[in-house]
Amino acid sequence: MRFTDQEHHFVSEASVYRLLKAHDLITNPAFIVVKAADEFHTKTTAPNQLWQTDFTYLKVIDRGWFYLSTVLDDFSRYIIAWKLCTTMAASDVTETLETALAASGCDQAKVLHRPPLLSDNGRCYVADDLAKWLDEKCMAHVRGAPGHLVEHYNHQHYHGSLPNLTPADVYLGQGQSILLERKRIRRQTIQQRRLLHQCQAA
Repeated sequence: MRFTDQEHHFVSEASVYRLLKAHDLITNPAFIVVKAADEFHTKTTAPNQLWQTDFTYLKVIDRGWFYLSTVLDDFSRYIIAWKLCTTMAASDVTETLETALAASGCDQAKVLHRPPLLSDNGRCYVADDLAKWLDEKCMAHVRGAPGHLVEHYNHQHYHGSLPNLTPADVYLGQGQSILLERKRIRRQTIQQRRLLHQCQAA
């Protein structure tokens, strides 16, 4: 899809796979990734219906460990806010959530409740300070299993579950127009190929 979006020319995934296979450029995975449950028990249907939060561990040579705190929209997989931390404290979580509320506009909206938060059972997520903060912000908290980064993930990582769109495409409401443009490019490319074949056959 990146080739279609950037070069405005359509090449089917089957053709790409066939060419790579013919040149022995397709390798079998050395391992199978263990997947979590396919879907959360209540599937989201729009942005800001459920947020996920987690920490990613980063080891910097000669600097030690850093922790990337993120808040991700469950529907679009868009990273709404992030914070690079030296600890994994409840205060790091609340600061990231404050940024997410401001970035999404949910801190200004007058609603009965704000997006529920899904996290694992890490120490910072079960802390009383976080529970109190979430209550004050009218945010429910759901804790699931562990294992559930920023510019690249939001704007360049295509998801099969989002019909090969990026999280930013879906979250910002641009997905439908991108899919329509891809269809137009595909039709145009096929038409050009047919004309070329007709000229070569003549």
